[in-house]
Amino acid sequence: MRILIAEDDQVLADGLLRSLRASGCAADQVGSGTEADAALASHEFDLLILDLGLPRMHGLEVLRRLRARGSSVPVLILTAADSIEERVKGLDLGADDYMAKPFSLQELEARVRALTRRGLGTASSVIKHGPLSFDATGRVAYINDQMVELSARELSLLEVLLQRAGRLVSKDQLVERLCEWGEEVSNNAIEVYIHRLRKKIEQGPIRIATVRGLGYCLEKIPG
Repeated sequence: MRILIAEDDQVLADGLLRSLRASGCAADQVGSGTEADAALASHEFDLLILDLGLPRMHGLEVLRRLRARGSSVPVLILTAADSIEERVKGLDLGADDYMAKPFSLQELEARVRALTRRGLGTASSVIKHGPLSFDATGRVAYINDQMVELSARELSLLEVLLQRAGRLVSKDQLVERLCEWGEEVSNNAIEVYIHRLRKKIEQGPIRIATVRGLGYCLEKIPG
């Protein structure tokens, strides 16, 4: 899961980055509204955490432009404790939730999980595909209720494939979803991760099909 944090308070932003990365997310941060608008126009994210009081472009304008482009990415807005009017405007412009500063990182992580589940159209934190399941909260994968030992990168890769089970996912899309800015991950590295993941989860009807030159698809072979 890839998250963009638009927050100009660097101390707060650093805390958010550490917390989200520790929970298995790929997280990037920008410190102004113009940078947030540019990033959202050129990259795909699974969630936006948006401070409304950004310099160079107000957070509400960033949100308005995002929705005007037709994006449905979930948005969690951060506001001052007394800014009820801004919260209302943000929700009316298409924000999905808000948190008033100061807030608990534990609560923010829970809201992030809830918003990403909502974005996938499910109320559960567990994604299932045949005998394969992934608990996004505990960051644990199971096959036939038996836990599978996966690295952090393999878990993130599995999460992306499960979210798009039955659909083609290109290598570029995997890199976009798994990697933060400045993190160099080649297509060859993606192939290595796929190979390792196959060895661990391709049991029974589950397989990761390769569509040569296009990408990968998590499939369930009819029994």
